Amino acid sequence: MGSVTATAAPPTESNIILWFRTFSAIAGSGFRRYATYRQAAVAGAVTNIVFGFLRCYVLLAVAGAAGSAAGYDREQLATFVWAGQGLLAVVLLWSWTDLADRIRTGEVASDLLRPVHPVTSYLATDLGRAGWACVSRLLPPLAVGPLFFDVHLPARWQTVPLFALSVLLAVVLSFGCRFLVNATAYWLEDVRGPQILWALASGVLAGLYFPLPFLPDAFYLALQFGTPFPSLLQIPLDVLVERDQTATQVGLVAVQVGWAVAVLALCRLVQRRAEGRLVVQGG
Repeated sequence: MGSVTATAAPPTESNIILWFRTFSAIAGSGFRRYATYRQAAVAGAVTNIVFGFLRCYVLLAVAGAAGSAAGYDREQLATFVWAGQGLLAVVLLWSWTDLADRIRTGEVASDLLRPVHPVTSYLATDLGRAGWACVSRLLPPLAVGPLFFDVHLPARWQTVPLFALSVLLAVVLSFGCRFLVNATAYWLEDVRGPQILWALASGVLAGLYFPLPFLPDAFYLALQFGTPFPSLLQIPLDVLVERDQTATQVGLVAVQVGWAVAVLALCRLVQRRAEGRLVVQGG
């Protein structure tokens, strides 16, 4: 595919405002798009709540008579479970194949003709989706859990904004990872293999099935600083339950920032390499 070389104009205030308006419009359209699937949202929330009871009883059994496990007390474990059940749909580790499907059918060619970079466009849409998920999938588990279990409420005011920022970074990082998995379709066409590997790795290593501090300390630290997986769920949940001091919480969020920036930069690099060798399929 040929390319046109142009001299990039320096950004101006009007260009920045236009960029934010465009980004906000795409995010808003993503919110409205996913808000149309209300029955699916209700079914998903009910499913998350049912599994929340199962997971909560299992982790409370692990805490046992001692009342704590791996630095979590019973209230923190309950909060970890119920907030995690809500964040699962917000962060969306799985079930996103939009880019791979468009690559397979050849519709991705139209994405390259748009004035907005594909990574930026898909990211804005995903943030809109996450906004709807916060309303439809995060709030119900957070409302139901405290009715049946004693939960941990934040004791420090810094925890709430840090948690909100941590969740936002987790959504951005999850999008970047899912984009990279989908982008393998540029070379493989069929991405079921990479998607299965991603589903297995992200579920176990992100802290979905159990808190990662249950693992040996050396292995946990290697995961936390050497891979992006804990930044998807484990770190936001640790920030919420206040397992660490505020300074440590800030450090964990900084780790998320580093991974989000690195993965988004890698997304743009992969997209540029893919455009250089793209062969449109199906049309």
